[in-house]
Amino acid sequence: MNVTLVHEFRFEAAHRLPKVPAGHKCARLHGHSFKIEVAIAGPVDPETGWFIDFGVLHDAWEPLYDALDHRLLNEVEGLDNPTSENLARWIWVRLRPAVPSLRRITVYETCCARCEYEGD
Repeated sequence: MNVTLVHEFRFEAAHRLPKVPAGHKCARLHGHSFKIEVAIAGPVDPETGWFIDFGVLHDAWEPLYDALDHRLLNEVEGLDNPTSENLARWIWVRLRPAVPSLRRITVYETCCARCEYEGD
């Protein structure tokens, strides 16, 4: 049996988008309550009845949370243009080595706008 598991993580951060057209509101400093969904996929172990311990995801997420939470994202290395698209890829690149079963990163910048990234 194969499954896809999804776990939510959240953090608070500010950013500004330096490459938007002149006068665009997102060029101004503003903040978001980001929600991140991490989707992993693989086979369920018939002995344990589960695919992975969610603690593995928590451990892998912790250093990313420390780097992002209550930060100005533009000052985080690799996020000088911190769009949702770039943030999703930034998370993927750092999470994938610890979580090879990673299938998708979803970044919710607001409750009604999200970016889904499934790798290159």
